[in-house]
Amino acid sequence: MQRSVINSAYRAALACFQRHSWHLPPAPNWDITDFGLGDFWQHGLVLVNLATEPEYCEKLMYAREGQVTPCHVHVRKKEDIICRVGEIELCVWPHRPDPDAPTDQIFSVSVNGHPQSLEAGGPLVLAAGSRVTLPPGLWHEFQPLTEECIIGEVSTSNDDWLDNRFIDPRVKRFMTIEEDEPAQVRLVSEGVGG
Repeated sequence: MQRSVINSAYRAALACFQRHSWHLPPAPNWDITDFGLGDFWQHGLVLVNLATEPEYCEKLMYAREGQVTPCHVHVRKKEDIICRVGEIELCVWPHRPDPDAPTDQIFSVSVNGHPQSLEAGGPLVLAAGSRVTLPPGLWHEFQPLTEECIIGEVSTSNDDWLDNRFIDPRVKRFMTIEEDEPAQVRLVSEGVGG
């Protein structure tokens, strides 16, 4: 991923957070990724790690319309994904998605604290303020339906290096950076925050 794209994504996210009065902590830990797929504006996400404790984690995320966070699962992490600004669409599966499997399997997830029936892979739309709780083992992908979106995540302990499994074998949680201009922000994958 080019540093110029990281810088551009950083500026876009920071401007969106400021417009919507989301105040970041001093020296926030930024994580900006194109998932190793080479097109951040199609498959990309900006994350700010707000709390990383042994028992829990909190993140603030930014994405624009058309940016898909690729289908993945967490082996151990339970998370709430919360739409803070805009509207997001999630597709959720109770097991690894299989294009040859029947698509009419119904299962239940907790939306705003209440069970809701979903069809495997069917869309779940979250308006601002709504949340879905995803226990470990539920495959999911998401994307904004609005021009831009601020997304929250509250979860059990987080391990981005070992706990994520992606359905697309090309996906990498952290990617190599091509230094085509000076960095405006350093990323958690570079071993620094702020």
